[in-house]
Amino acid sequence: MPEGKDRSGPGEARPLALGRIGLHSLKPAPGSRRPRKRVGRGEGSGFGKTSGRGHKGAGARAGAKKKVGFEGGQNPIHMRMRKLRGPTKKTSMPFEKFRTHTQPVNVADLEARFDAGAEVSPDAMRVNGLATRRAVPVKVLGRGELSKALTVQAHGFSGTAREKIEAAGGTCVLIEK
Repeated sequence: MPEGKDRSGPGEARPLALGRIGLHSLKPAPGSRRPRKRVGRGEGSGFGKTSGRGHKGAGARAGAKKKVGFEGGQNPIHMRMRKLRGPTKKTSMPFEKFRTHTQPVNVADLEARFDAGAEVSPDAMRVNGLATRRAVPVKVLGRGELSKALTVQAHGFSGTAREKIEAAGGTCVLIEK
């Protein structure tokens, strides 16, 4: 059968013609890419004349910049929020740089990835695809069931996780930072 002709009937599998798929024929999925907005190209475009900048005012001028965090004159978020002191408390300023971060690992994950009697440390978790960020402390949480006795070392344990590990005959070792 010639390569260009497709003689398969409805419901039959069509053979893949050679040369159809390749780097030359790859393209993004339909609707995943949008063309860039071209301003100042006539009234019919919807962004002609003032090019979406409105009439006069500071925002219409060349070099106009919006101040980061400016909310149009209303009281900004960092001034609306309460002021609780202390750099290391979660309750002090509720912004990202003051928050304490941990990597969650559930008891069900330990059940699935470790054998009975295993020594589970953050490095062993990393080898098994759990707690992959080296600099972030690991906290074991209690979702799932545990039937194996494991010696688990971590920076933190939830109450239910500690109960489940010890009920299965394992031990919880807290790592000091």
